[in-house]
Order: sequence, then structure tokens, then C-alpha cells
Amino acid sequence: MDKFKNVKKTLLTIFMFIIGILFMSPFLWMISASMKPEADVFLYPIQWIPKHWNLIENYKAVWSTKFSLYYWNSIKVSVLTTALSVLLSSMAAYAFSKIKFRGRHVLFVLVLAIYMIPSQAILVPQFLLFRWMGLFDSHFGLILLGSFSVLGTFMLRQFYMGIHEEFIESARMDGAGHVRIFFSICTPLVRPAIATYAILRFIWTWNDYQNPLIFLRTKDLFTLPLGIRSFADLNGEFYSLIMAASVSAIVPLLIIFIIGQKQVIEGISMGGVKG
Repeated sequence: MDKFKNVKKTLLTIFMFIIGILFMSPFLWMISASMKPEADVFLYPIQWIPKHWNLIENYKAVWSTKFSLYYWNSIKVSVLTTALSVLLSSMAAYAFSKIKFRGRHVLFVLVLAIYMIPSQAILVPQFLLFRWMGLFDSHFGLILLGSFSVLGTFMLRQFYMGIHEEFIESARMDGAGHVRIFFSICTPLVRPAIATYAILRFIWTWNDYQNPLIFLRTKDLFTLPLGIRSFADLNGEFYSLIMAASVSAIVPLLIIFIIGQKQVIEGISMGGVKG
């Protein structure tokens, strides 16, 4: 019986490894193509390891354009949006889970109802409102647009609800208010969940194409998704350069996930444990 289980586990591992390679193959081809001369990009069979290297020239051609400006714009918008969204979502989650006030559950249901509305359905009202407020075509408006997340509030509320009331009651007996309890007691206890949401929020904002497309007009304010689109329009015949730009665009996401993967795993594990 043990032999059968070991064979089954080995076959499953081999199968999952093959599936993983298949899923990784487009990504590996993109990296390989970004290092080749243009003439070698579409050679068949595929040369996974380039025979002729053009790595420095390709990446230099990409970064010598406005790509670096688009990169900085994406970093600024993504970092500030993530920080503000994490703060607002965690504060809202704490209020809905630990502060008892009249109509709390009804208000939370209304907040969840907002999540059911497709983002495309409210683009026109958002556009008119932001233009009236003078926030159109600005990074500040784009940051405010992504600063509140219903999903983030709902997700973090579940973790705050898992904190024992005894911790909060003890803090209240010592004279602590909600601000002190939130920052000093509750938030450190759900740090893995907050880190998980922060990583997800950063990735969503970094990859966001729709909102910058609608709310930005000045090219110098473009974020990376719009910048890559603009770069592809100018260099559409040079796939090696487009692949180099794409590889450059995903490097921060890989770094963040590698650094934060432990927190993500802890956050998921916390979700399966009720306090």
C-alpha cells in the first residue's frame, strides 16, 4: 500500500512539473526573445538559449526612451495607492468588525453591494465627477480612484473578526482608545493578512490599464501599461524590443512576490484558522 502511494505521489509530482513548465513556457520565451537580435526571434525550432546575444542593445534601446518615465509613474502611483488603500481598508475593516454602532450590518451589506456593480458601469459618473473636482489627468486623482477597495475591506474584516475580544477589553481597561487599539494591538496581529492584501493591491494597480486609459491624457503622466502600448505603437515591428519592455515591466512584481511570499502563505493559513 505504501509503495502504491509513493508511486502515485511521484507520478503526480512529475505531472504537476510538466504542467508548470507548460505554463512557464510563454514567460521563458519572452525572456529569451528579449535577449536576441530581431532576426532570431521567430526562428523555428525555438532557440531557448540565444546563439547570438543582443541583450544590452535591446534593453538600452528600451530604457533610452520615455520608458523610464512611465516606469517611475507606475512606481509612484502603485506605491501610494497601495499604502492609502491598505490604511483605509484596514480601518474600515476594524470599524465593521470591532466597533458596535447602530446599522453596522446594514451599512456593511451596502458596501458589499457596491462590489456587485461592474466598474465599467460607473466610469462615466466617475469621469464627470473627477473632471468637476479638477482631478482629471492627474496622478492624485488616479491614486484616489484606487484608494478604497470593497474586496480589501471584506477580506481584512474576516481577519479582524478572528481577534479575541479579550485583547480589546484589556486594552480598554488600560485606557486605550480605538486609535491605540487599532494601531498597537489589532493591526500587528493581522500583519500577514495586510501584507497579502498589499501585495495583491500593488499587482492590481501596477497592471491596471483601464483607469489610466480613461483618466490620463498627458503622455508624461502615463503609467507602464499605457507606456508599453505607446512603445509598441512606435516599435511594433521589433518584437525583441517589445519583449524587453515587457520583461522590464514584470520585474517589480516578481521581486515583490519573492519577498512577500512568506507573508502571503501566512495570510492564507490565518484565513483557515478561526480564533
